[in-house]
Amino acid sequence: MSRPAEIPTGIDTPAFLADQHRYYARLRQSPGPRLVRNPQGLGYWLITRHAEARAVLLDPRFSKDPKLAEQALSAAGYGVSGADSFFLPLVNSDPPDHTRLRRLVSGAFTPRRVEELRPRVEQLTQDLLDAVPDEHGAEDGGTTPVDLMTALAFPLPVLVICELLGVPHGSRSALLNWATQMLTVSGRAAGPGGGPAERTRRLHRWFASLVAAKRPRVRVDLPQDEQPDLLAALIVAHDQGRRLSDEELVGLLVLLLVAGHETTTGMIGNAVDALLRHPDQFEVLRRRPELVPSAVDELLRYEAPLARTTLRVAREDVKVADIVIPAGSVVSVALTAANRDPDVFPDPHRLDITRARGPHLAFGHGIHFCLGAPLARLQTETVLVALLSRCPQLAAADPHAPQQWLPVGDVRGLLTLPVLLRPVPPVGPIAS
Repeated sequence: MSRPAEIPTGIDTPAFLADQHRYYARLRQSPGPRLVRNPQGLGYWLITRHAEARAVLLDPRFSKDPKLAEQALSAAGYGVSGADSFFLPLVNSDPPDHTRLRRLVSGAFTPRRVEELRPRVEQLTQDLLDAVPDEHGAEDGGTTPVDLMTALAFPLPVLVICELLGVPHGSRSALLNWATQMLTVSGRAAGPGGGPAERTRRLHRWFASLVAAKRPRVRVDLPQDEQPDLLAALIVAHDQGRRLSDEELVGLLVLLLVAGHETTTGMIGNAVDALLRHPDQFEVLRRRPELVPSAVDELLRYEAPLARTTLRVAREDVKVADIVIPAGSVVSVALTAANRDPDVFPDPHRLDITRARGPHLAFGHGIHFCLGAPLARLQTETVLVALLSRCPQLAAADPHAPQQWLPVGDVRGLLTLPVLLRPVPPVGPIAS
């Protein structure tokens, strides 16, 4: 068995972030995992091929136990602890804890529950688009550039999370403020409340106060699956069934904000950007809007919002392809790379919204498959339908401008998306 040479530089550098697909294509040329090292000095095994990615994501020998991860990172000289790293209980856990936690929240993401949210998601989308002319000037006919990330892609998931949790209307602006602090580059760099660890602790305290305010209004005579919102259901699970600890309850709420929001924002922005950069595909969708649901799958494959999975640790020596990953090693799966594997997706670098649905890994695979995938799909579909109907002449403000990606390697999302809405003029009354 062979051991690949380490790639000492390149990953997560500015050049990589600007064109990660070229980098991953080079890594995919040889089978098996590759040992890489990021600019902060962390070395880990990276999986880039589709078949190997699926296998690793299904393999219980690769653990997401936060204690194992901290031990592995500490052994590698990359110390992290507490709120700086592994504070998302559902994402960073193994069975049986993962099974228990996922069961407690899965009821909020069933097809029926998600479909019940559709009218509200549609209304929120329309409300956000209605607000754009007032802020950017309607007198020029929609030719003033609008940052679609700020106007729509960023706030919509926060508002949907508020609906899902049943956050009181008076507290929703505060949650949007927290999202801005935690999930934007400018907020992380200069937001109030100290550094990332301190802001994380303060966010935990804010959610704890939200739970305390909600608790007296929860109908304790109703079972968990009959509660009106997810927050009430989690409070019942904590207070009556004792199926959640205090830390897990608040951690799940933080997870919904951080993981649920960041990926959905990226998904919306990436989808619109890809269509604007492929006007032939946008034109197909304009003519055939019934293709929107299947188009979302191709857009996810083409530019997934989660570029790499969170870290796993090998519990024992594990052979992947022809290479043994030693016990205690840190492993990540490059979903973006797997989604452009030519062995699975012919002509993988071409966007084709009529492509037959394939087994893309944008939402992961196995027991950690993204629980919020149906809700993220709903929001992206709703945005595309709204833009197609309201702004059929939607265009990039500068078609030749390079994309400005978030300066992190595991999340694939745009910093800004300047567009020209050019809305359809209002339809006047029909003459009698």
